[in-house]
Amino acid sequence: MHLKIIGSAAGGGFPQWNCNYRLSRAVREDQPGFQPRTQSSLAASANGTDWVLFNASPDIRQQIAATPQLQPRPDGPLRATPIRAVVLTNADVDHIVGLLSLRERQSFAIYATDRVLEVLETNSIFNVLDRSIVERRRLPLGERTDIRDAGGKPTGITIETFAVPGKVALFLEDEAKAAEGFGTEEGDTIGLRIGSESTAETAFYIPGCARIDTALKERISGVACLFFDGTVYHDDEMIRAGVGAKTGARMGHLHIAGEAGSMKLLGDLPIGRRIYIHINNTNPILDDASAEHAAVRAAGWEVGYDGMEIRL
Repeated sequence: MHLKIIGSAAGGGFPQWNCNYRLSRAVREDQPGFQPRTQSSLAASANGTDWVLFNASPDIRQQIAATPQLQPRPDGPLRATPIRAVVLTNADVDHIVGLLSLRERQSFAIYATDRVLEVLETNSIFNVLDRSIVERRRLPLGERTDIRDAGGKPTGITIETFAVPGKVALFLEDEAKAAEGFGTEEGDTIGLRIGSESTAETAFYIPGCARIDTALKERISGVACLFFDGTVYHDDEMIRAGVGAKTGARMGHLHIAGEAGSMKLLGDLPIGRRIYIHINNTNPILDDASAEHAAVRAAGWEVGYDGMEIRL
């Protein structure tokens, strides 16, 4: 199975268009040790020909342009794509807006939970994706699903879905329910086990996670590759940086550092490769020379980047 990170940043990308924090300035200035990153997305293929995208970011056109595997074959039809399906892990803007760029009457399938499908259903702008050629398919929680193209042909990629602690998308928050997670319900945020017919090894893709509990640790223990939420290094990182008032927890993301952070909580698990993704533009691990970058590397983690490839 071929896995490729095509977007490793959180919402806004790196640099974010209006961010003047020191990290964004550094990457704009092309300083050593800094790489531009687009918004969160992963691609997977069992055969090197048919590809499944996990989340469709606002940067999808740029990501396809940077990824030859996702482009039409030179000898192919005048309109074509190797992208057979898109699987959505939540309804965040940085995970669904890219669907609008795939509207050129090209057939593929969309897979999402009932909660996320409801968002697409109630926002008429997504009707630019002609339902006669772009089928929306339900992802049941806690079950295995064989991912198929628009015509029903298997892609060779299989997934298992499970709910993870998270938060309803920002634009769906209900302030009247602030004490109850702003209206968050099961299915708003999911994690995925990704497998294929070509290997017995699997990967977990969890770009958003607010808390690590025993059930999650048991689920991911022993996996060949883990892509995990690396949004912020410190919970109050954006406040420290002076660019925002929200904590990581308020945004539905667990921080990396400290006794209650993901680096420590997952440190004792047997995992083949562990890779941080969905990295916010304030996170110091984006600086290859930082102490924080060194700390996650010493703990056995890799810092995901656009174009990073994994083969299982």
